[in-house]
Amino acid sequence: MMSKRPAATNSPPLPLPALNPATLLRALFKRPRRQSGQPTPRTRYVLDRIDCAQLRRYREALGFDGDAIPLTWWYLPAQRAQVATMLDEAFPFRLPGAVHTANRLRAHAAPDPEAPLLLTTSVTVQPPAENGAVLALLDTRGEQDGRPVFDCASTYLMVRGRARKNGRPLDAPLPAQAGWEIGARCGRRYAALSGDWNPIHLWPWSARLMGMRQPIIHGMHSLARACAELERLHGRRVGELEARFRAPVPLGSALSLGADPDAGSFTVVRDGRIAVGGRFAFDPAGSI
Repeated sequence: MMSKRPAATNSPPLPLPALNPATLLRALFKRPRRQSGQPTPRTRYVLDRIDCAQLRRYREALGFDGDAIPLTWWYLPAQRAQVATMLDEAFPFRLPGAVHTANRLRAHAAPDPEAPLLLTTSVTVQPPAENGAVLALLDTRGEQDGRPVFDCASTYLMVRGRARKNGRPLDAPLPAQAGWEIGARCGRRYAALSGDWNPIHLWPWSARLMGMRQPIIHGMHSLARACAELERLHGRRVGELEARFRAPVPLGSALSLGADPDAGSFTVVRDGRIAVGGRFAFDPAGSI
């Protein structure tokens, strides 16, 4: 069965918590409640204003042109709200070990950077798959004065399942149209921008402490670079993105982007293998 839908809350929203190394320590010591039938959390946070200086650094670091808010930037406040929601004791899993497997983003109305932004997050825990894997979907909407600004849905693998003997056939990557390299410091630079200081993204020694052979770049870094390249190639703003993170990308890798605008599909490829794949749509009014 699906998790019970959380009851609506009339309490005022809380200030949006920061995301920083201290968040990791809090996650390590969380002890979730596991009572049968316990509703999953529904949270409401408010961001007082958009940090325009941080937004500028994000555009410069990820390769976005112009002064508009990139679609993938909305993941940053959404991630803060989603991590805070997963740290709620009513969320039935611990955060360490969770794997971000998919993300969906959609922009609505242009925001007022100086106005408060309300972020409402709901949680759906899917029933176990045949192999025992359990996914949690965190769906966040950003609003100003009741007007939707963006939607961000993040899927996390919370319980790993048994390995499948026969995986589905691999898709063919789309022909490369652009490329970039992931430097050794990219993980730390993106962590400074996003607040996501997960050790698997930082240094070889910290990745090994977490059971990884080598550090990997954040999946949302790869998606943001793909978004920036799509906009640069076609001169139009991306208004919708849906992506699956299919393979880890070690720091030091070279990536290539392939896209089919007519089909609305894209692939990010490393060594001939799709690392990120999904669909996109341009904003009808979003020329650069």
